[in-house]
Amino acid sequence: MAWRFLQYLPVLLVLFGMNRLCKTVAVLLSATVLWLAPDFGAGHVLAQERKIQNRPFLDDRVWHYGFLVGVNIQDLSLANNGNAYVNQNGGVEYWYADVPEYTPGFSVGVLGELKANDRLSVRLIPTMHFGDKKVVFKEQRSGKVVEQYVKSTYMSVPIDLKISASRFNNYRPYVVTGLAPTVDLTVKKGKEILVKRTDLMFEIGMGLDLYYPFFKMIPELKFCFGLDNVLEKTRNDLTDGSLLKYSQSLDKAQSGMIVLTLYFE
Repeated sequence: MAWRFLQYLPVLLVLFGMNRLCKTVAVLLSATVLWLAPDFGAGHVLAQERKIQNRPFLDDRVWHYGFLVGVNIQDLSLANNGNAYVNQNGGVEYWYADVPEYTPGFSVGVLGELKANDRLSVRLIPTMHFGDKKVVFKEQRSGKVVEQYVKSTYMSVPIDLKISASRFNNYRPYVVTGLAPTVDLTVKKGKEILVKRTDLMFEIGMGLDLYYPFFKMIPELKFCFGLDNVLEKTRNDLTDGSLLKYSQSLDKAQSGMIVLTLYFE
């Protein structure tokens, strides 16, 4: 089934508006699913050498819990409309926006996992993501540049489905997908653009359960697509009317995030 999932991956990425940040890791996810595919299908691991398993009965538990730490990169996918703005002097301006660079942030949270069967489990992962995004506006005629740093503290509560391969020795790869209701706790008003506080993200990723004598560690790479338009077009917060041109130059903004996480159980 994993290789069939891979066939639909490009379609999913297009449907959920994958921005260029997420494109850089799409190939990693595809490669990992290909790696999982033989395990789901045939059982090629029989040709490998068996070793003593650490914590062999850990996965028999119905309920798992733990905590996580990680790093994230946040992005905004901006849709410019090319509309002209007439300034106070009667001049015409054309503003375009982009996020040209990324700044790493960090993530912390807790994990709760409910086992459905040997391959499937449901996860609830309340997480805080701290980070920011640099938005650069450029006026096409004059070349004038304006920068805005959009700092975000996301409170996210993902509900994910985890699909695991068979355990071999002390590792077990998996893929994960789900939805994450998200609230931005640090929205700042009175700036060039204003983002909405709430969003819903589609998540997809992969990870590897690593079994040690006293705990289990899980490195995971996951990337997230915002499904809502988080651009606030009604700008009653502005005291300087000249800032309205930046919001008017955009049709929509969608959030995106890549998260590299270490779980500990």
